[in-house]
Amino acid sequence: MTVIDISPSVMQFLLAFIVVAPLLGAAAALLPAPPGLKGKNPDQAVLRHGVTVTGAVLVAAIVLAIGFDHDHPATMQATTDISWIPALDVRIHLGIDGISLPLLVLTALLTFLCALYSYFKLPAGPSPKAFVALVLVLESGTLATFAVLDLLLFFLAFEMVLIPMYFLIARWGGDQRQAAAWKFILYTLLGSVVMLLGLLLIGLKSGTFDMVALATDNGRGLTTSVQVIAVLAIGLGLAVKTPMWPLHSWLPDAHTSAPTVGSVLLAGVLLKMGTYGFVRILLPVAPDGMRTFAPYLAAFAVVGIVYGSLACLALARTGAKGDLKRLIAYSSVGHMGFVLLGIATMTPTGVNGALFANIAHGLITGLLFFLVGAIKDRYGTADLDTLAGATGAALYGRAPRLGALLAFAAVASLGLPGLAGFWGEMLTLFGAYSPAEGLSRPAFRTFMAIGAFGTLLTAAYMLIVVRRVCMGEHAPHSRLSPDEQAPRAADDPQASAAAGPRTATTPQLADIQTYEAAAWTPLAALTVLAGLWPAVLLGLTDPAVQKLLAGGKS
Repeated sequence: MTVIDISPSVMQFLLAFIVVAPLLGAAAALLPAPPGLKGKNPDQAVLRHGVTVTGAVLVAAIVLAIGFDHDHPATMQATTDISWIPALDVRIHLGIDGISLPLLVLTALLTFLCALYSYFKLPAGPSPKAFVALVLVLESGTLATFAVLDLLLFFLAFEMVLIPMYFLIARWGGDQRQAAAWKFILYTLLGSVVMLLGLLLIGLKSGTFDMVALATDNGRGLTTSVQVIAVLAIGLGLAVKTPMWPLHSWLPDAHTSAPTVGSVLLAGVLLKMGTYGFVRILLPVAPDGMRTFAPYLAAFAVVGIVYGSLACLALARTGAKGDLKRLIAYSSVGHMGFVLLGIATMTPTGVNGALFANIAHGLITGLLFFLVGAIKDRYGTADLDTLAGATGAALYGRAPRLGALLAFAAVASLGLPGLAGFWGEMLTLFGAYSPAEGLSRPAFRTFMAIGAFGTLLTAAYMLIVVRRVCMGEHAPHSRLSPDEQAPRAADDPQASAAAGPRTATTPQLADIQTYEAAAWTPLAALTVLAGLWPAVLLGLTDPAVQKLLAGGKS
């Protein structure tokens, strides 16, 4: 069933346009603006250009989704297959199925919302031209990662995003941005070198780099030892990008230093590239190797779930001087742990849960980073102790709509039933209860129990954050009376921010602005939609996952 019947040639064009248009837009962004399009100033013109290009890509992605044959989501659609480097049998092979389509649309949506947000709230830094061009190159690389069906093209697209993200952090980031950017690039490049060796091993031993042919072969052309080496090499590179504990240490620094839109794209899009590689390449191409490493992958995943939650609890406690952006970054380590646990089960239930959790994390954590960026802009800091204040009702009293949306995103992140975060976590735990044949049930049920405990820890730190940031907290041992605090707050803006709305001198904060509502509402609406109607996503992914795990047979 297709909503609108679109010819295959048009579908091919749409997919090629989605991948190439941001690159062309990036080149155009660096050129002088035409006289009629300069607007009030050249900076405004290039920012408008960014919104236009990302908007066009989003429209093309939506039309592609509408024209997608939903009756056959396991079939590669909108395919283009052109020889590129005949000597290596490298082909420009593009296509989408039920696994890649949701990630493609999510990437187009988040990049458009980031461009829209930046039009009104550009982060401080060098030329806006360079900023827009980098965001567009980042979008092109990410979209290509989800659309290409050749191992070497996948690697090129996978690496293409590193340089723009490095510069976004290093030039438009906050404190410690240079160190965070270097840590990000070194970790991911080292992982990528190892991953390239694994991809070359698969291609050379099987005689093809074509991902569809390799998935159909289902590892029959590769010996078990080759599969084990390939999974180890490729898995390391993908695990760094995911990020899997203990290869995660670049992530908190990168998120803390990145500008708001950089954090949104890093959490909402870039982390998905690693887990997508596990599903698209390792599960179907090297199933024996995956079976060997699945228990270890699951063990690292559940350690990451608990570790990320404990780190968040440590940051959230009073007096810890925890940074709210850093806390959300550590929460990503835990959430991506659920994705890895689902993949490690090697079952349709677990892998579908992992893919659902991927999309849910992109929506919810993207919204959280938008909100934290807005709070930091208003307070001048993301320090939790300062945000909580000494007295009063914090965000609920000063910017009630902003506080309410933060509370909504937090309860969505902790997996409240009825919202998107619930289904992915639940399905991955179900998958762990009954893993694939050949995997230890007692071990995976232990992992399931640890993962379930992690959901309780997630609820604990998210509710602490809501209580402190949205409601504020009292300081019963304060040496100053409320009457003494009022003049102090009037003299010191930081003290005023901390004092809460009970003092007459406390200024109200700007509540949600129109441009913020435009950027955030789609994410909140889709979080509710995916929570109430999970069949929209699962109907796409399940047939494709079944075919992938069955070795290309529907």
